[in-house]
Order: sequence, then C-alpha cells, then structure tokens
Amino acid sequence: MKKATLSIIAFSFLLLQACSLTPPDWAKPAGKKNLADVKIGLSVSTLNNPFFVSLKNGVQQEARAKGIEVIVVDAQNDTSKQINDVEDLLQQGIDALLVNPTDSSAISTAVQSANNLGVPVVTLDRSAEKGTVATFVASDNVKGGKMAAEYIVQQLGKGAKVAELEGVPGASATRERGSGFHQVADASLNVVAKQSANFDRTKGLTVMENILQGNPDIQAVFAHNDEMALGAIEAIESAGKEILVVGFDGNEDALNAVKAGKLAATVAQQPEAIGKAGVKAAADALQKKKTAAKIPVPLKLVTKE
Repeated sequence: MKKATLSIIAFSFLLLQACSLTPPDWAKPAGKKNLADVKIGLSVSTLNNPFFVSLKNGVQQEARAKGIEVIVVDAQNDTSKQINDVEDLLQQGIDALLVNPTDSSAISTAVQSANNLGVPVVTLDRSAEKGTVATFVASDNVKGGKMAAEYIVQQLGKGAKVAELEGVPGASATRERGSGFHQVADASLNVVAKQSANFDRTKGLTVMENILQGNPDIQAVFAHNDEMALGAIEAIESAGKEILVVGFDGNEDALNAVKAGKLAATVAQQPEAIGKAGVKAAADALQKKKTAAKIPVPLKLVTKE
C-alpha cells in the first residue's frame, strides 16, 4: 500500500512538472492569419541613436500599413533590461517578436523564451547566437567593413596609419564590421590603435582624444558607426588636425557631415528598409509562409563626390 501511494505521488509530481513547462493559454500565439488582430513586440538596443530611431520608424510605418499593433521597448544599451523587456512583451501576449539585440549572445535566452511560447522571432541589424530565428534582416556588415578599408587605401595608399573605433563588444555588427575591415586592412593598412566606443558619439569623442595622445600621426579613422565617427571628428577638430574619417550607417547627421566635407565617407545602410522588411518577415512567419534565413538590405558608400 505504501509503495502504491509513493508511486501515485511520484506520478503526480511528474505530471505537474510537465504541465509547468506548458505556457498558459493566454500567452500562446493564437495563430491568427488576419493581420489586423496581430500584435508585434519590438525591442530596440537603444533609441538614443538616430539609426535605431529610423529602424523603429520603418517598423511602425509598415505595421500601420498592414493594420498591425506594435509595442516598442528601449533597452537603453542594457543587456539585462533588454531581456526583461522581452519577457514582459511575451507576458503581454505578443504574436511575434522583432529584436535588435544589444548583445548577440545574451539575447539568446530571450529568443529561447519566445521559442518556448511559439512566438516567431525576427532579428534586426544584429543577430542572436542561439535560439530559433525566423529570419535575420540586416546589411552585409562584413562587406561594409571591407568597403571602408578599400576606400581608405584608395584615398591614402597602402601602409597608411589608421585607428579603429569599435562598437559594443559582443554585438554581431561589431564583430562583422571589424572582420570585414581587417580582411583588407591587415594586408594594406597599418592599424595602430583600436578601442571600443560602444557605438556612442560622446564615447567616440573621448576615445579619439585618448588615441590621438598616443598616436598623433594617425592618417585615418574607421568607426563602426556614424555616431562614433562624428564624436571622433570633434576630437580631431579640437586637436587642430586633418584626418580622414569613415563611418558606417548613413544617418542624417553623417550625411550632412559628408556634404560639409567633415566626414570623408559613410557606409550607408537603410534602417527604415530594415524595419519594414522585419515586419513583412514577421507577418509571413505568422501566416506560415516560407521566409529566407537572412534578408539582406543593400549598402552604399556615400562620399562628397
């Protein structure tokens, strides 16, 4: 009798465990094909950057056109906040998740949480290292890094002394842009300094000031985004130097700086196009349509000429 009772208790415990792994009905995607009933969550790494504001605008424009509701959350470049934000979006019963990761590795747990609930995930501009993603929408960051290095070689010749301002450590865009840049730079340029400035304009200014103190003869700078490039230009101007600077993104401030002759070039992305493509991919995933593993958005090197 005692053995029978223990067996019943053990079975009940296992049953409860199995039930606990199943999401509640209210949190499960309804599988709606009518997009007017769909609610999408958008988690952005930071809205303190014009590029990601444009990306958000693209998402909202495409969502409005399709009658889709969008809930936007700003991670403020805080990995822990982004994970909490995504968990909160899932608790609100979103049907699909668009995420622009602060950190490609750390975001994996949030992606897996969405996977467990059957919520399709689309990553924007930066990828996720783990978890199942319906599609990844981004420019070819490796190609863009190569374009920047090739432009510097074209303008200054081989062996020019260059500084590199890197983006947020752990972000896929940082790794990929740096990788593409070094595919050319390691053979044709002399990279004398590189340091992270976290994709931030103010930090770009501070880091560039420090680099100039130790390397006053630098001839060029490649910044992994325009915000850091614009900060670097401030430091260069304050030091009374003329140094060729190349950015990446093609935001409005950078394009104006190119026109003014302050920024030599920027590898221009199309953030609004990335956002719009992300909504289309999420809609396709919800309607069980086939989606490509990666959706590329074209790049263009913008110079004053």
